[in-house]
Amino acid sequence: MNHRFVETATIRMQVREQGEGPLVLLCHGFPETSHAWRHQLPALAAAGFRAVAPDLRGYGQSDSPEPVDGFTVFHLVGDMVALLDALGERTAVIVGNDWGATIAWQAAQMRPDRFRGVVALGVPMMGRPPLPPTRLFPQTADELFYVLYFQEPGLAEKELEADVRTTLRKILHAASGEAGPRRSGDATPNPFGMVSRQGGLLPPLPDPGVMPAWLPEADLDEMVKSFEKSGFRGGLNYYRNLDRNWQLQASLAGAAVEVPALFMAGERDAGLAMPGMREMIAEMGALVPKLAGSLIVPGSGHWVPQERPDAVSQSIISFLGSLR
Repeated sequence: MNHRFVETATIRMQVREQGEGPLVLLCHGFPETSHAWRHQLPALAAAGFRAVAPDLRGYGQSDSPEPVDGFTVFHLVGDMVALLDALGERTAVIVGNDWGATIAWQAAQMRPDRFRGVVALGVPMMGRPPLPPTRLFPQTADELFYVLYFQEPGLAEKELEADVRTTLRKILHAASGEAGPRRSGDATPNPFGMVSRQGGLLPPLPDPGVMPAWLPEADLDEMVKSFEKSGFRGGLNYYRNLDRNWQLQASLAGAAVEVPALFMAGERDAGLAMPGMREMIAEMGALVPKLAGSLIVPGSGHWVPQERPDAVSQSIISFLGSLR
């Protein structure tokens, strides 16, 4: 596996890459880095593909512009197009988990000439809502939805950066399959739920002490090192642009993803317990007419590429084979 920096037309990016053949771009989520794809890179390379996983804008050692409005989905898709150009590739299949899934869907919607297929994990393709997103999320006098908690610059950073190792350990465990079953009304602590205005995000989340087998200490160390360098500001700025994205994407309202697609989600993903999420997945064909399927991965939580790497790698490779 090769680690290097790539100077693109938009930002300088750190990437991990392996293999030769048709290009597959792998986009991580929050709070992750390109290290989240450590299992898929060699698997794709062995199957005859060129696999490239960048640290996205604001993560790791990739550039992190200062302005908050430098993290819109248009910037993120632009980074992927610029990365293709810098790699000397005309097209790629784009794969993403969590926020990476959002980037993958939008890249395929905006630039089907550059992204010939899409695999999204954890986040389905969604239509443009009738109102700016932050006006739709719940809040009370005591609590607010985690996305709203992330809106004020500096607030979540202060909590999450106080002890990076504890932050990652708690969030990654709480959203994993090991944290327990996920269903509507489940009281299991959820990092993607309501947050106390006084206490913050982390206190209710259990600290596993020792991470599950899918995230050995050496791999956690790698992510801790990255976030101690970059902080969480870049990743949090993605959330701070949700309303701005809603405004900018007015011209794309109703547009479908016209390239072949595959959706996957962990059986115990906390996102599946959100009201209306399963119905949204079931109806996704209207927005993604070439959807090959929606796969539910048994036993996995939100971090499917890390929790069930073989199942994810095999599904991606099978999908890539269907494009040939």
